[in-house]
Amino acid sequence: MTVERMKLEEFSRIAQAIEAEVSRVIVGQKNVIRDVIICILAGRHALLEGVPGLGKTQLIRTLADALDLEFSRIQFTPDLMPSDITGTNIMEEMESGHKAFRFQQGPVFANLLLADEINRATPKTQSALLEAMQESTVTVGRTVYPLKAPFFVLATQNPLEMEGTYPLPEAQLDRFMFKINVDYPNIDDLVTIIDRTTGSDVPRADKVADGVNVVEMGRLAIDTPVPTHVSRYVAELIVATHPQHPSAPAMVRQFVQVGSSPRGAQALIIGAKINALLEGRDRVNVSFEDIEAVAPSALRHRLLLNFEGLAEGVSTDDIVRDLLRHMDQVKARR
Repeated sequence: MTVERMKLEEFSRIAQAIEAEVSRVIVGQKNVIRDVIICILAGRHALLEGVPGLGKTQLIRTLADALDLEFSRIQFTPDLMPSDITGTNIMEEMESGHKAFRFQQGPVFANLLLADEINRATPKTQSALLEAMQESTVTVGRTVYPLKAPFFVLATQNPLEMEGTYPLPEAQLDRFMFKINVDYPNIDDLVTIIDRTTGSDVPRADKVADGVNVVEMGRLAIDTPVPTHVSRYVAELIVATHPQHPSAPAMVRQFVQVGSSPRGAQALIIGAKINALLEGRDRVNVSFEDIEAVAPSALRHRLLLNFEGLAEGVSTDDIVRDLLRHMDQVKARR
């Protein structure tokens, strides 16, 4: 048995333990749990969208417990200031009697940051997260403070109540690896939720991994090879999201104003690598099916609809499904 094989077995064991422990608390939502775990193992950020009461916050808290990560929550409101997130310099009196400034860290200094209802804050406050999400640092004055690894932002937003909200700009949306839609549970799952949450014995996740495991698993995932034909498939898929490109399908040309950036290709490749590992294959080989599994979450927030698309009520998920069908036809013609 090779060292690499041992590493793959350990990855599979820990990943299965994480999914099982989270599922012990969170009922259903298997695809949501899988997508969030992919983002965490990739060392990137996720945006969860769904109406209140679907367990978005509970899911993130449960992951923090299962991974033994330092957890912090920010409830975004219109009066929230950037310093409420990053921290600020405060003046305090020293033992010598002199006064000096000391930096008081904000809630962003954690491993797992829950940005709850991120679209409730003003753009100025939303932008306070940009440096942390991209560079894993916080700059106050002329001093740069590094954030400890691993660091993830899991943000939530409500798609219904748009009054008094500030939609995230495209540049910030692009920083999220995945945008994950959280849907209503079915009847069987709802019965289980009622049973679990209305009694005295409410389940809580136990620690099954830690930050070191998460970082090591991410490194193994990044080192996973991707066949050349899969990389080219991703490049062609991203180019097909651009309405001005000759390869764009009719639906993209009609309803899309701006297609995906190269970050969309990165999200597809990294997400597909981790999905392949989570499937526990004996021979790690990223396939077209892995790309298709993560495509909706990786692309739905990276396609900007034009006026006609908005007026027709077309969703970006509709566009992604049409793109995947288009790519299947391209493959079949070869």
